Amino acid sequence: MTPLYRGSPRILFGWRRFLLRCFGARVGRDVHIDSSARIEIPWNIDIGDGAAIGAHAWIYSLGPVRIGPRATISHRAHLCAGTHDYTDPALPLQRTGLTIGADAWVCSDAFIGPGVTVGEGAVVGAAAVAMRDVPAWSVVAGNPAHFVKQRKLRVEGAASP
Repeated sequence: MTPLYRGSPRILFGWRRFLLRCFGARVGRDVHIDSSARIEIPWNIDIGDGAAIGAHAWIYSLGPVRIGPRATISHRAHLCAGTHDYTDPALPLQRTGLTIGADAWVCSDAFIGPGVTVGEGAVVGAAAVAMRDVPAWSVVAGNPAHFVKQRKLRVEGAASP
């Protein structure tokens, strides 16, 4: 899949959706995935309508990865859906999965750890490391990621304060 996927021109989002579906991914309508995005184990991925995955993002889907509708995974973000049991000398793989909620934004260079849920509308700031769940409609930043403020959307047509 790699030469057909990685070598595709930027505008061929439909082609990449098709290829991912051929390998078992569940990909919604109007999903934009950059050709440089690295997607491991596509049959573990479910991407909602209108979501976007940016350049050089890495979706390491050892376990199930759910990306909600209209969610954005910015360039160089890393979603890691697995880990190892460090208490066992054999370090067995744990396929924990992770979830990115609808309308959430994982900013550039952010890391989302195994088992984490990024809530609906939440923002994980640039280069943040989220190893715990991120509440819906919150903004987190830093390493480790910590709460910064609530996210409030402007209403179209409303006057700015």
